[in-house]
Order: sequence, then structure tokens, then C-alpha cells
Amino acid sequence: MTTGPGLRERKKERTRQALISAALELFAQRGYDATTVADIAAGADVSTRTFFSYFPSKEEILFADTEERLALAFAVIDERRPGDGPVDVLLRAMTVVFERAEQFGQVFDRAVPVRIRLVFTVPSVQGMALRRLLSAQRRLADRLHAAFPDRLDRVEAAAVVGALVGAVVNTLLSLVESPEHAEDLLTGDPEPVLGHLRRAVDVAVRGIASS
Repeated sequence: MTTGPGLRERKKERTRQALISAALELFAQRGYDATTVADIAAGADVSTRTFFSYFPSKEEILFADTEERLALAFAVIDERRPGDGPVDVLLRAMTVVFERAEQFGQVFDRAVPVRIRLVFTVPSVQGMALRRLLSAQRRLADRLHAAFPDRLDRVEAAAVVGALVGAVVNTLLSLVESPEHAEDLLTGDPEPVLGHLRRAVDVAVRGIASS
């Protein structure tokens, strides 16, 4: 019989979520640079030492879901089905990530508008986001190449991953710049945003398939 997480794991997850929620609220109210680790810990009613047992820095808490999303994508690639091609598994990985965002809608609602606002207004956060994006693309491309060594060389794997990730990133940028959609993005309404991202991935996949 499969059992759920134990009491200790549930308490740890509640503390983690409390830290993320406190950080997002403080970043939105005070700004990224004006918010200290001590502020975040106090907002979650824990010690600074406890903060560092969950996150090594403010940067990590701002991008707390990055590694989780990558882990989901890696799992889909590693568990590919007979007959799958590289684009098939990448598309499925994107779908799983989008479904995860919907499942944890409250965190997605809060994180996306705060993160986007900071990326566009705080140079240090913009630099963090770019470094993480490039790292994620490289790691995804390496995983895809390892999964399909006879189908893709490293350059081709990087190109396929870049096309899909680029579609998502450029769509987000387009939404931010569009008065029609910026309010949904910045106020944290996830449904329209996820719908646009899915459409962007579909368009990118059709382009890759036809090339």
C-alpha cells in the first residue's frame, strides 16, 4: 500500500511554503534589494538559521520552483516510451510542467507576477534569470542528447530545446509588452497565461516538425 508523506515531511513542506510566501509578499511590498533574509525568516515565523536550512540565498527562494520543473522534465525524458522521438518527449515534458503549475495554482499565481516584475525592474534579478535560463537549456539539451544519441548530436539537441524554450520565453515577453495581456500576467491569473504558453509550444513543435 502506498502511503503519503509523513508528519515530518509535511511540516518541512509547510515551512518551505511559508518561507516562499513570505518572500514573495515582501519582494512585492519592499522590493528585492530591500528585503533581507532575516525579514523573510521573520515573515515566516522562523529563525534565520531555519531559512538557511531550506534555501542558501534570496536568489534560490525567488526561483524556488526552477529545479522542480527541471526534475519533472528530466523524469519525462528518462521515462520515454518506445517509438518516442525527441520532440515527443519534450512536448510531454512541457505538458507535465504546465499541469504542475495548474495543480499548485496558488504558488504559481503569486510567483509569476512578482518574478516577472522583478526581472523587468531589478538588473541583478534579470541577470539571475538569464543565467538560470541558459543553464536550464544546456542541462535539458544534454539530457535529450543522452536519451537520443543516435537521433541528435549536441548541436541538434541544443537547437530543439532552444526552439521550445525560446517560444515560451518570447511569448512571456510578448504578453508583458501587450496591454491586452499584461494585466493577467502581472496580477497572477494563471489560466490565460498557461493557455498562451501551450499555444506557443504547439506552434514551435509544428515548426520543428516541418523543418
